Amino acid sequence: MSTPDAAPMTSVPSPSSSPLPSASASAPGGPQGAQGAQGAPGGSGRLGSFGPVGLVLAGCVSVQFGGALAVTLMPRAGALGVVSLRLLVAAIVLLVVCRPRLRGHSRADWGTVVAFGVAMAAMNGLFYQAVARIPLGPAVTLEVLGPLALSVVASRRAVNAVWAGLALVGVFLLGGGGFGGLDGAGAAFAVGAGAMWAAYIVFSARTGRRFPQADGLALAMAVGAVLFLPLGIAESGTKLADPTTFGLGAAVAVLSSVLPYTLELLALRRLPAATFAILMSLEPAIAALAGFLVLSQSLAPLELVAIALVIAASMGAVRTQIGRGKPPAPRLDS
Repeated sequence: MSTPDAAPMTSVPSPSSSPLPSASASAPGGPQGAQGAQGAPGGSGRLGSFGPVGLVLAGCVSVQFGGALAVTLMPRAGALGVVSLRLLVAAIVLLVVCRPRLRGHSRADWGTVVAFGVAMAAMNGLFYQAVARIPLGPAVTLEVLGPLALSVVASRRAVNAVWAGLALVGVFLLGGGGFGGLDGAGAAFAVGAGAMWAAYIVFSARTGRRFPQADGLALAMAVGAVLFLPLGIAESGTKLADPTTFGLGAAVAVLSSVLPYTLELLALRRLPAATFAILMSLEPAIAALAGFLVLSQSLAPLELVAIALVIAASMGAVRTQIGRGKPPAPRLDS
């Protein structure tokens, strides 16, 4: 949980793009669309084709298996505690690596990065509340609806009504014709996480235009960590200081934030943004696989069909956006 234009992780097509990635969230679309489009030579040799694709898929796998690990950690630290540890460790790593400049920014710059951090914290908090109640695959599938809706609205083309309808059919099937098979609160949290993902994409793009490199992401991650830490402490208290719990939380941060960001950043230097966006659309399927392998969460055939429909809708929306000459946006974490 999972990744907008100025974002390092993953996301879905967004209406705008930034020169360099700064942060993005987890599902369809493609992080750092602008940079990917500019830095992707049409793909030559194995490195230009399979190499970047392998990096992106590895990033997707890392994000979703990190999410699965987070679920196993929740009995020890609680959902809010896990989010706090993830944001805290990721913020420390990014601040050390990026060493963002604190001076010379306007009030509007800081307002944007704070809004980005709030959206990021809310996205992660709501998503982890969702996976504490419903399987990982359906949770990611519902979360993807946020970026998908943003893509459809931004495109303003009639064909996107088809993709929206296809996604709604998938959601209807996923809920067993009324969400009788899914915990209602869990489904609501996942949809809320999707809405925050859409906000994350918007503010990620704006942050990327105001801050160089990944400085905005590092600062926003720090904002999110500061906001969420009191909630994690209130829920879990001294459990967060337990070496095993902290170590597992750090592993979640690396798998879900630091590693995917690095892999996608490297891949987007050589991979067309359109290809990246399509690969990101596979995240619900990868999440379902991670849930099955790590958490023994099996899905019924109808639920698998529902996930496939949402993936198809995401891919269609991405291709429509690309067809209009708009690069997809990146995502950060989910």
